[in-house]
Amino acid sequence: MAIAKAERLMNLALCLMNTRRPLSKKELRESIEAYREAWQNSSEEAFNRMFERDKDDLRELGLVIDVDENALDGELGYLARADRNRLPEIALDAEEAAALTLAARVWQQAKMSGAASGALQKLRAAGVPFSETERRPALEPRIPAREAAFEPLLTAARDRRPVTFEYRKAGAAAVEQRTVEPWALECWRGHWYLAGWDRDREDARVFRLSRITGKVRARSGAFLGTVPEHVDVRATVAKFAGEGATATAVVRVRRGAGFPLRTKALATRRADDSWDELEIPYGNGLGADLAEFGPDVLVVGPEELRADVVDRLRAVAGTVVEGVRA
Repeated sequence: MAIAKAERLMNLALCLMNTRRPLSKKELRESIEAYREAWQNSSEEAFNRMFERDKDDLRELGLVIDVDENALDGELGYLARADRNRLPEIALDAEEAAALTLAARVWQQAKMSGAASGALQKLRAAGVPFSETERRPALEPRIPAREAAFEPLLTAARDRRPVTFEYRKAGAAAVEQRTVEPWALECWRGHWYLAGWDRDREDARVFRLSRITGKVRARSGAFLGTVPEHVDVRATVAKFAGEGATATAVVRVRRGAGFPLRTKALATRRADDSWDELEIPYGNGLGADLAEFGPDVLVVGPEELRADVVDRLRAVAGTVVEGVRA
């Protein structure tokens, strides 16, 4: 079985890399014996499942497969261009190799762990000096990605595929459907964020993955907007979180809670036995962040920030009440 699959993957890769035009699934089915047998002996659905699995496996192995929607009268065409699948000579010194090894160990979830391990194996085969860097250090960083939306968004960003999902803004009473062209994902202060082009609002937006509800669904068609050469997700999120703001806010945080707020406090003092009082940067979007802490945070000032947080909490409470009544 393993030999048969390896042979099938090799045949598919050769077909995609040795064609001057995109090939449809029907053409690939006729060219590869294993696909033709699956179609004849089982069903069209069995062939489609086999082809999709093989295509994903080749991409995991590093093959860049382009999808052309207009190549064959609306039918999808597939092609692995030689210029996109040819790597230059790889030359890394010991420090660069150590950095890559450390980066590969950051990932905790199984899918990314396998991809990172495979990348290191390929570099090792190319002669990269990993021998002195593979000893495990005493401390290792970890970046968890527990959100269900992480993997489908990562795949969509890689394949340049638009997606739709339901999104609940901080403090909002209801979810909204968003259609987004995903550019990049980045982890900032323990949370994952997606940057992309929001088609409905015709503007670049950033979305926190923990606020995405339901399934992320890929859509057909190519990106309509232009992907910027550099996407700084962290800078955009920091701007909305009040980083670099000239104004400040005073909030009370329950003892033993609100640790993300404490990390960016400009000053901290004890208010009483149960509360600490923090002075933090105040910028656009701070009200949404504070509302997430619920009863563990009280806004002392300014008044407009306090009103914003109260309105958001009332909206959430109203949603809960309506849900109980239903």
